[in-house]
Amino acid sequence: MPKMKTKSSAKKRFQVTGSGKIKRKHAFKSHILTKKTKKRKLALTHSTLVHKADERSVKEQLRLM
Repeated sequence: MPKMKTKSSAKKRFQVTGSGKIKRKHAFKSHILTKKTKKRKLALTHSTLVHKADERSVKEQLRLM
């Protein structure tokens, strides 16, 4: 049987940390930035972890399970 391919979209959006957690970027920071405050835009700049409820789905897309 051939190898399972990872989802290309997931491969581009997520990164696995050394401890096995999944990092993601915040949404809503690509356009229409004039009405957003500096504080809000700065907070959206930093990456964060995928929520535990969504972790299994992302791992399946990355073929980590």
